[in-house]
Amino acid sequence: MPLDNEEVKGTENDGLKNNEYCKHCYENSGFKNPQMNLEEMKNKVKNKMEKMNHPSYLIQKAVNILPVLKRWNNKYQ
Repeated sequence: MPLDNEEVKGTENDGLKNNEYCKHCYENSGFKNPQMNLEEMKNKVKNKMEKMNHPSYLIQKAVNILPVLKRWNNKYQ
């Protein structure tokens, strides 16, 4: 999800906005679903975007980006 405005950004414990994670995933300095794995996130993103009638190429692009994001990148785990 693009974090191009403050409304979609997640929050830290002190209420400040986080520039790396969206509000759907991150709140009060933690992930809303910390047990979720990459495959589950891919399915969640795909299903949500399909419901929003996004074109398949855009859905695939979003799913392909997930593994390089900080949460899913093994360098940060």
